[in-house]
Order: sequence, then structure tokens, then C-alpha cells
Amino acid sequence: MAGPDGWLIDQPETPPVGWFLFAHGAGAPMDSDFMQALTQLLVERNLGVVRFEFPYMAERRETGKRRPPNKMDELLAHFQNQIDRAQSTLPQAPLYIGGKSMGGRVASMLVQDNFDGGKVAGAICLGYPFHPSGKPEKLRTEHLQPLTSPTLIVQGTRDKLGSREEVDGYALGSGIQMHWLEDGDHDLKPRKASGFTQSQHWQAAADQMRQWMRLQES
Repeated sequence: MAGPDGWLIDQPETPPVGWFLFAHGAGAPMDSDFMQALTQLLVERNLGVVRFEFPYMAERRETGKRRPPNKMDELLAHFQNQIDRAQSTLPQAPLYIGGKSMGGRVASMLVQDNFDGGKVAGAICLGYPFHPSGKPEKLRTEHLQPLTSPTLIVQGTRDKLGSREEVDGYALGSGIQMHWLEDGDHDLKPRKASGFTQSQHWQAAADQMRQWMRLQES
């Protein structure tokens, strides 16, 4: 259902056991196939999901003109506003933040302070962009190294923005748990020859997210 300030809110028929504040990636909106599919799978697992769009994507929706992402400080401020609003307006249950690619990156930059402040229970990144495509030397890991707040990264083993071979060599914080999906790309999609399907990997991602949340609640 529609919510405040452009939110999309999906929740199970019974009170949700937790909420996931779900941000989109750089190129696709909050109602992309990926975002829709993962949202539905999480709702089936008794989670509430709130989707929102960063300012540049909301503007694209209104004008139809493609715009580049806002600067990082603007993305961070906008996401923080959503966290604060969610904490004050959603029915009480653990709040997790995260997103697809860029959305997950922004969440990972906010999780420590918000976890320490008691606002969120952790962060989940789906396809973390460890580096830009084709530029493995430009790492986006500096803020991940000291993380102690609970953070789950679900990643395809052949993600061009951070494959398993690459990520195994990175120094990551003690709060980070990696979950690998065999042969998955940046959208968690495997090749047919792998014996897996994208649907299976999306299901596995949702299963892992729910299982990880249970561990944080125990």
C-alpha cells in the first residue's frame, strides 16, 4: 500500500516480526522486478517491508528523465530521514535497513551509528558494490573494516562488483557476515549451466535474511 512521502509499504496479514527499510540500487526504481520479488518473499516470511526512493529517482519518476544518483552526502541524509520516520511511525518491531547495491552501500554507512543509538537492529546488503565495474582497485570497503554492528551481505560468487575470490581478500569488520550464492551475478542471477535459477537464489536470499534476523533477535 502507499505510505507517507512516497513509501511503498508491504506487510503480512499478521503483525510483522520485523521491518526492512529497503533502498533501491543506482539504476532501477523501488518497484523494479528485483525489488518487487524480494519484497514479496520477505512478506511471505512474516516481515514488513518499506520501500522508498532517493531524490534523483523520485524526480525521474515525475519527469521521465534519467538523472545520475545524488551525491553521497545527500543519499545519506535522505536515508537517515527514512530511518527516523520509520522508527517513529511503524508498529513496534525490530527495524533493519538495507538495499540493493548502492542502497545497501548507503545503509552500511549508516548502520553503526544507528545501531549504537538503538534505532536499528542491523543492515542487509544485497549485491554489495565493493568496487565500480571494471575498477577493482577503487575499493569501497574503508568504512566496512571497523563495523561491529550486525551486517549481512548476500553476494553472488561471480558478482563483477565484488566476486568471492576478490572479497575473500578484503579486511571486513567483525560484525559482517557474508552469504554466497553460487554463480550469482550482481542481481544474484546464475547462469543456466550452474543448475540454479534466479528465482531459487532470490528465495535463498530471503531465507538467509530471515534466518540471520532470528539470530539477532535471540
